[in-house]
Amino acid sequence: MRLLFICGRNRMRSPTAEALFDGHEQVQTLSAGVNPDADVPVSVELIDWADRIYVMERTHRDALNARFGKALSGKRVTCLGIPDRYEYMQPQLIEVLRHKLAHLLG
Repeated sequence: MRLLFICGRNRMRSPTAEALFDGHEQVQTLSAGVNPDADVPVSVELIDWADRIYVMERTHRDALNARFGKALSGKRVTCLGIPDRYEYMQPQLIEVLRHKLAHLLG
């Protein structure tokens, strides 16, 4: 399964989610951001690659729909509802991600 995690600038939340799944069997992850200054900007290629897309906030889903509506056709986009108040790999962020993604972590 290929998971794409998306936040604003791809610096804190989505890279943490990507790292959380590193080494899990049968799961591949990438992360990206919707903002113009994102470290890894979202692209049609990334959307096409993903089996499932997880956004951190509704605004990220809205930005995806506005810019990549056609590419998202048939894709499952899930909003995790994680606000931008965490640092990269912050223990509290990892705990929130594990809770919200427990069904994937097994």
